[in-house]
Amino acid sequence: MSIAGLGEIAERVRRFTVLVEPGGRGSGSGVVWSTDGLIVTNAHVAQGRRPTVSLWDGREFRAEILELDPRRDLAALHISADDLIAASPADSANIRPGQLALAVGNPLGFVGALTTGVVHGVGPLRGLGTRPWVQADVRLAPGNSGGPLADVQGRVIGINTMVAGRLSLAIPSNEVTQFLKGEAQGIWLGVTLQPVRLPRPSSRRIGLVLVDIEPGSPAAQASLLPGDILVGGEAGAFSSAADLAEILESNGPRVLRLEFLRGDYLRIRKVSVQVGGRRRGSIAA
Repeated sequence: MSIAGLGEIAERVRRFTVLVEPGGRGSGSGVVWSTDGLIVTNAHVAQGRRPTVSLWDGREFRAEILELDPRRDLAALHISADDLIAASPADSANIRPGQLALAVGNPLGFVGALTTGVVHGVGPLRGLGTRPWVQADVRLAPGNSGGPLADVQGRVIGINTMVAGRLSLAIPSNEVTQFLKGEAQGIWLGVTLQPVRLPRPSSRRIGLVLVDIEPGSPAAQASLLPGDILVGGEAGAFSSAADLAEILESNGPRVLRLEFLRGDYLRIRKVSVQVGGRRRGSIAA
């Protein structure tokens, strides 16, 4: 694929792309969103309490986690640095199929790797809820998550998050802007989740382990505990985390009925959770 001035554009994007190391195994990418040290990445990349962020020039910083939203899979970090080279977000509402796109990230240990492709569409995908995705045929690998998907002007149109079939999926830049503004989407449950595959004795295939529960949250008030495994809701068994995300899409106070496991894969328990509007600043799903 030939893009005029690709080398200069790629170098510009590399300079606002960072390496994010949460501690332990694995690493991902991130985007410098403002010159005063605001970094955007995926929530599943920012797993540690104080991730390490490495800039394009080799400088390393311990990052503070400002905001986590596992449902959107977005995280906002801050590092103590000024005068950084920051990304310029594009209006993702103007993205059209067929336009060229490029992704920069740190896949498999290759820092600043570039891949190019074409946008196939923007919108929801079956099985992944109602949220929109920028769908492109750029090639991603472990380590690309949290990095930028950019247009041919080097403006960020999305945050690369996962691969579905032959397409990469990125969170649209307008969704990132809403996240950073603290605009509510859906209802607040107050939990951090981790999808798991359940062993054979269970009648359910997929579960969502409650890794953390915020004190005073609807989940805590319903007596859910860390280690409990959510397996279903009013519409039936969960097949992925997106099923819970769909339940949480609508706003307004209501009673949410969930099925879960606690210490026994064969016994399905039920709980009613009183939920309402989502609160900014929570580690929530």
